[in-house]
Amino acid sequence: MGTNNLKKLSLVALILMIFTEVFGFANMPRAFLLMGYSSIPWYIISGIAFFIPYSFMMAEFGSAFKDEKGGIYSWMNRSVGPKYAFEATFMWYASYVVLIVDMCSLIWIPLSNLIFGKDVTATWGFWGLKSTQVIGIFSIIFIVAITFIATKGLKDISKVTSIGGTAVMLLNVFLIIGAVIVLIASHGHLAQPLSFTVSPNPKYSSSLSILSFIVFAIFAYGGIEVVAGLVDQTEKPEKNFAKGMAISAIVITLGYSIGIFMCGIFTNWKQVLSNPDVHLANVAYVIMQNLGYQLGVSFNLSQSAALTLGAWVARFVGLSMFLALTGSIITVLYGPLKQIIEGTPKGLFPEKITEIKDGMPKNAMWVQCTIIVLFLVLLTVGGEGASKFFNIVVSMTNVALTIPYMFIAGAFVPFKKKEEINKPFIIFKSYKSSLIWEIVVVFTIGFANLFTIIAPAFQGDMQSTIWMVVGPIFFSIVAFILYSNYEKKNKALKQKVEN
Repeated sequence: MGTNNLKKLSLVALILMIFTEVFGFANMPRAFLLMGYSSIPWYIISGIAFFIPYSFMMAEFGSAFKDEKGGIYSWMNRSVGPKYAFEATFMWYASYVVLIVDMCSLIWIPLSNLIFGKDVTATWGFWGLKSTQVIGIFSIIFIVAITFIATKGLKDISKVTSIGGTAVMLLNVFLIIGAVIVLIASHGHLAQPLSFTVSPNPKYSSSLSILSFIVFAIFAYGGIEVVAGLVDQTEKPEKNFAKGMAISAIVITLGYSIGIFMCGIFTNWKQVLSNPDVHLANVAYVIMQNLGYQLGVSFNLSQSAALTLGAWVARFVGLSMFLALTGSIITVLYGPLKQIIEGTPKGLFPEKITEIKDGMPKNAMWVQCTIIVLFLVLLTVGGEGASKFFNIVVSMTNVALTIPYMFIAGAFVPFKKKEEINKPFIIFKSYKSSLIWEIVVVFTIGFANLFTIIAPAFQGDMQSTIWMVVGPIFFSIVAFILYSNYEKKNKALKQKVEN
C-alpha cells in the first residue's frame, strides 16, 4: 500500500504532534525553580533568537519539499548536497537512539507519581531484583510494545500523540484556570513577589549560572525537526505543514512564558522550593501539588482536604506527563528513522532494512528496537561499569543532537538562492533577512553548544567535556565512512554497467 492511500494528518493533529514533541510541561516548573520570574525574559529571547525563526525556516523547507519523504535529509540534500545532508542526519539520528533509551528509563517516574503520589522508583524491587533491573525489564517490555504500535501505521501513531498532546494541553488549562482562581481568592496578591531581573534562587545569581540557564531555555525548544518527515503525510502540506509549524512556534513560546508566570501566582519560592529535596526531576509535581493545596485553601476546605486535593492533582500531573512522554517516544521512534531511511539514497543501507510497508519502515523499526533493547539489557545487568559507559554515550550525544540544528539552519540561505525550487510558502521575503536570521539562529545554537561543552570543565568534570567533543567527531567519521563506502559501491556498479 502506498503512502498516498494512507490517512493523512490534519492541521490539528499535526499541531498536537508538534506540541507533544517540543512542549515540555516540566520545563516551566523547572525554569521557575532555577530562576523564578526572571526566567521569562530568557525564554522569550531564546524563542525569538532560535525557536520561532528556526520553525519558520522549516515551514518554508517543508512547503517547498512537500512531496519529499526524507524530511531534513531531503531538505539539506536539495539545498546543499548529499554528503552534507548525510553527515548531519546520521549524527542527529544516532543521538535520538540514545535519547530514546534515556526516555524509556525516565517514563516510570510520572507513572510512579500517578500510582503512589510520589516517585518511589528507587524502591521498586521484587523476585530478588534491584530497582534498576525492574525498571530495565519494564522499559524493554514498553519499547517492544510501543514499536509494535508504531509499525501499525500513522493512524495509530497520531492517536497516541494526540492523546499525549491533549493531556498536556489539559494540564496547561488546569494550571492557568487554577492559578487565576487562586489569584482572585487572594485579591490579586502574588505568592512570589514580581521580579524579572533577580532570581529567588541564590545558586542562580552569577553570570556563569545565568549563561547555563540560557542554554537550558534554548534546549527547551528542541525537537521540532523530528516531525519534518511528516510533510508528505500531512493534508495540503504546502499550507498545513507551514501553518502547523508557525502556529506551534508562537503558541509554544507564549505558552512557556505564561506558564512560568502562573507558577509564581500560587508558589512562594522560599516557602515551597527552597527545600533541598526539591530538584529538577520532581519540581513539577511539587508545584502542581501546591496548586491543588492552594485551590483547597481558596475554596475554604479543611487542611486535610486541601492536602488530599493537592495529592490528587500531583497524580493527574503524573498521568498527563506519562501520556505526553509516551506520545513523544513514539514520535521519536518513527520520525528520525523515517527521515534517514526514506531520504538517503538506495544502496546506502541493506535493501531489506529500507523496505516500506503500509507507509512504515517496519524492518528498520524492529532493528532500531533491537539496538535499544540491547542498550537496556546492558544497563539492567551490566552494573556500575555499564552505567558509566552509558553516561559516556549520553555525554557524546549531548552536543551531537543539536549540531544538526546548525546544519539545517546553514542550508537555508543556499535553499533561498536556488530559484529553480518552487517556494509556495515564504516568510523571509528577502535574501538579506534570510541571511540575518540564519546567522542569528546558527550563532545562538553555537553559543549554547559551546557553553554546554565548557561548563563541566569549569566544574572540574573534564571527562564530560572531552566526551562531548569526541561525540560529534565520532559520529561524523562513522557517517563519512558509510557514505564513502556507498559511493565506492555505486561507482563500481556504474563501471560494471558501462563495461
